[in-house]
Amino acid sequence: MAESRTSAQGGMETSYGFRDVPEGEKQGLVNEVFHKVAKRYDIMNDVMSAGLHRLWKDAMVAALNPRKEAGYKVLDVAGGTGDIAFRIVEASNRLAHATVLDINGSMLGVGAERAQKKGLSDNLTFVEANAEELPFEANSFDAYTIAFGIRNVPRIDVALKEAYRVLKRGGRLLVLEFSDVEMPLLDKFYDQWSFKAIPQFGKMITGEAEPYQYLVESIRKFPNQRDFAAMIGKAGFSRVNFTNYSGGIAALHSGWKL
Repeated sequence: MAESRTSAQGGMETSYGFRDVPEGEKQGLVNEVFHKVAKRYDIMNDVMSAGLHRLWKDAMVAALNPRKEAGYKVLDVAGGTGDIAFRIVEASNRLAHATVLDINGSMLGVGAERAQKKGLSDNLTFVEANAEELPFEANSFDAYTIAFGIRNVPRIDVALKEAYRVLKRGGRLLVLEFSDVEMPLLDKFYDQWSFKAIPQFGKMITGEAEPYQYLVESIRKFPNQRDFAAMIGKAGFSRVNFTNYSGGIAALHSGWKL
């Protein structure tokens, strides 16, 4: 459980949880994880965060404070099931348009189905593509959001540069991710919960333990708050900061394209 985190210099591109894999292989392995868990992904987010992910996502959208005007465009990356995009559209009084991008078709299928049931299809576009190579012109979006997805991108530095490219001047990046617990005792409890309980709950709910073993290991490999903030700054963003949620179990990182 004491695996060291990767640093601002990188390392996630060859890290599949605690396993090192050849460069170029991680994406296929991660895709397989999300094909397996797509139908139960949001239920497992409840298990992995004890339901707190809902509050964190609400706080993320409140921090974004999307403009209540037609023409406001947000790109939600790795957001296949629509959780963040739905919140943004609703917070804009259904005036914003959200493009939901995910590399995994199974996750997008779940999101599109949910959007239809919520009557939000006109406000959403679902795109299957890679965060490292966005199929959009530069200066296209007012905001770029990604929740619990950046640690699954092999080349995080490339994805951050792509985020910077597609944002308009004055556009904002918001990244919500599981992070480094900074509260004494809570870190010990969270380790026990993550490594002992979550894979077992995953097996009970989805019939698969291995995907959740990867997910909890990937959290421990992801750079800590300060190192990840440094990566965002290196990609060109200004006024970079972060806010810890629940003692650092998760953190919201923010940056601006100025």
